[in-house]
Amino acid sequence: MSYKFQTTLQLPFDDAVERVRQALDVFGFGVITEIDVKAVMKKKLDLEFKNYLILGACNPQFAHKALSQMDDIGLLLPCNVIVYETNDNQVIVSTMKPTHLLGLVGSEEVTQVAQIVEKKLEDFILSL
Repeated sequence: MSYKFQTTLQLPFDDAVERVRQALDVFGFGVITEIDVKAVMKKKLDLEFKNYLILGACNPQFAHKALSQMDDIGLLLPCNVIVYETNDNQVIVSTMKPTHLLGLVGSEEVTQVAQIVEKKLEDFILSL
């Protein structure tokens, strides 16, 4: 069973990132963290790296529900969405399935929240 949802876009990287941001917003997610892996690799290691972005996506309503059930659930938030460019100029967009990660805590209430968020993330990927 796959731990992620994934799609491939035939767009320039910057256009794909913009499409991802817009689609996340449509499905109720905001981007609360952003890591430009290419820039980090250049700055910290002086290495060239492909376009690779990690977006920390959060749906505040469901984050609140999960955090209200368990304070330590913040260790597993937000939901990462990765956007990266392949050697053949395709752009891959992936996100984890929250039930795989949040299921680790053994809370039925948190699992129920994860199931709802997972459906939203699946619909988000399919919308791209």
